[in-house]
Order: sequence, then structure tokens, then C-alpha cells
Amino acid sequence: MTHIFGLGNAIVDVEVDVEDSFLDEQNLPKGQMILVDSQQVSALTAALEGSKMQRCSGGSAANTIFAAQGFGLQTSYTCKVADDINGRYFLDEMGAAGIRLNANCMSTEAGASSGQCLVMISRDAQRTMCTDLGISASLPADAIEESALAKAEVFYVEGYLSSSENATEAAELAHTIAQANQVRTAVSLSDISMVTIFKANLQRILGNGVQSLFCNEEEALAWAATDRLDIAISELKDIAEEVYVTVGAKGSVVIDKQGQQLESPGLAVQPVDTNGAGDIFAGACLAARCQGATPAEATKFANHAAAHLITQYGARLKTPQDYAELKSAYT
Repeated sequence: MTHIFGLGNAIVDVEVDVEDSFLDEQNLPKGQMILVDSQQVSALTAALEGSKMQRCSGGSAANTIFAAQGFGLQTSYTCKVADDINGRYFLDEMGAAGIRLNANCMSTEAGASSGQCLVMISRDAQRTMCTDLGISASLPADAIEESALAKAEVFYVEGYLSSSENATEAAELAHTIAQANQVRTAVSLSDISMVTIFKANLQRILGNGVQSLFCNEEEALAWAATDRLDIAISELKDIAEEVYVTVGAKGSVVIDKQGQQLESPGLAVQPVDTNGAGDIFAGACLAARCQGATPAEATKFANHAAAHLITQYGARLKTPQDYAELKSAYT
């Protein structure tokens, strides 16, 4: 059985340390994600020539599914890559972890390129991302394997898909299939740029409501156009039965199905790289919920997982075994 059926972009991250002055020079909004094309990524990479760069598979939902698999679930992931170095790298890493991939995930389109993201990490561990979606932007609705989704416990989709019309349509279809088969739907708002620029598409993905919604404080405030988190939470609660809001070093807040709000404190750690913190939070939370934890218990474990991740470089732990060991060490 598949516990979580994931849908999202297939991205290979290239991480590099930068000074804030570089971000200023390139007119990049610190701590945010912006969409760029391959020429812009190439220009930024050229400007960083000589800097040490590290490649790893990424994509928000992919990171969440990778974590959930590592924490003991059976998962699948639906995406689209090109037949290039990045595409083969992404599929090899996901497959090696035991994650089932859709049969038509690799495109045969000539000249196509897989998605990539330049992740620039500041001294304060903030990450600024420039993402070229590549062929992932054309993720089609027919990539959804209905029979597999219908048998899952949870359908998980990233809000980043709202930036593409094709991907939004695929997410809408998957949500409809999930609802028809009593599969719980979980959605991440993903990034403030998705909320401020593509909110209409996010609303299409959310449809008439979902079971779980993940976001950070900034995204929640932007969604409700307010500076008060309590107002934002009230609005988000109209969308989802369970709402999980991360609030940085302070930890997280969960509002359960009964409307009870619980705060879970963060762990005191020295952050190195915050890239992927929200993704592993969602993966840990969903894994715990599928394994019988209450929302409060799941949030506590998710805080623990996110705090552990940000003490190292990269949006993921190195291997699925690292996730299993992190779970075993949790008390």
C-alpha cells in the first residue's frame, strides 16, 4: 500500500555560499524564491565562478516524500524530468530510496532540460533561490496514475505547482481523484511568492478544502493580508481541517480538527542552512500522523526533524537510513 502519493516539481539543487552583497548586486530578494529561465541561472552561475557548489536532488514535495519514506512510509512521486544529467540524477536518487515513480516521468522531448534551482546560502543560514522549472513546468494531467492515487492514504502536493498552468491542472485533477476515493489531501503553500503572485491557482488546487495545510508564518500572513497570526490562522482554518504553521526558531503552531490551537516550541540549535526545513517538517508530520500520532505529537516530532536538518548543508539528509536513525533517536 502507498501511504503518501506525492505530486510536485522535480528539481536538482545547486547550493553555494554567498555574501549579502552578492544578493544586492544581483537584485535578488533575500530569503525568497524567484522563477528564472536557464539563461538567468547560467549568468548567476558564471558570476559565482570559483565558489564551491554542491549538487543534490530537490523540489519541495520531493524532499517531503523522501523524508516520509525515510521515516518508514511507503511513498510514490509523480513528476516530469528530461533525459539529461539532472533528470537521471533525480530519478536515480528517488528510486534508490524505494520511492515509486510514475511510469511516464521521463520526457523524450528533444532539447528539453530538467528543473534546477540555484540555492544561495547567506551567513545567517537564509536561503535565496532562483528556480528554472525546465520541463517540470509542463507536468501534464495525464501523468496522474489514478489507480495508484486511489489506493493511497494521503495525497500531498506542493504549492509551487501553482506557478504553472499545466501543473495546476494536474494538481486539481489529483485532488478531485483523491476526494472521490476518500484519500486525505495535504497541501503546502511552499513560498510567499506563490501566495502573493499565484494565489488564484493555489485556490484552485485547494478546491473546496483539504485535510492538512502546511505553511510558515510569513506565508500565512500573506495569505490573509494581515500582520496578525491569529487572524491568518482563522482564515486558513476555513480551508483545512488541520493547519500547521512553522514560526522559525520559536517552533510551530498546529490547529487540529476540533479547532484546538497548540504551540510546540522549537529546539535550540545553530542553523547552517534552512533550505528544506519546511519540507522535512511536513514529511515528519505526515509520517507521524500516518503512524498514529496526534497532531500535537506529530508537530513535536516535525520540529525535532527540522531542527536537526538545518544544522547541516542541504535540503535533505544524506540517506534514507539517516532519517530512520533520526527517528530512532527521537524521544
